[in-house]
Amino acid sequence: MPSSNDGLNPYDAIILVSFGGPERPEDVLPFLENVTRGRGIPPERLAEVGEHYFLFGGRSPINDQCRMLLAAIGKELTRREVGIPLYWGNRNSEPWLVAEMKKIAADGHRRVLAVMTSAYPSY
Repeated sequence: MPSSNDGLNPYDAIILVSFGGPERPEDVLPFLENVTRGRGIPPERLAEVGEHYFLFGGRSPINDQCRMLLAAIGKELTRREVGIPLYWGNRNSEPWLVAEMKKIAADGHRRVLAVMTSAYPSY
């Protein structure tokens, strides 16, 4: 698909950057351990917080929301005939941001527009 001249020319890829969340019950505690790593949160408290996810089947809605947002962005890019690839990376769950950034670099992209879903610390 040819790239149009609509202001996205400075970029050769787009990445949606999000916080991430568990996809299934067995992901909940590892997800919470990753989110709180280095903060000394007792395992009992993580289990208590995990119960909130179990009320929704052990998954967070954020990943599905990201999938819908990616689909909407992709649809709009197609409508505008902007032919640049979309990626998605999370800080705290798959797809991992670091892995996606390595993939972007391996794919030869150097000018990447990051679309953040929310403000959160990520170093």
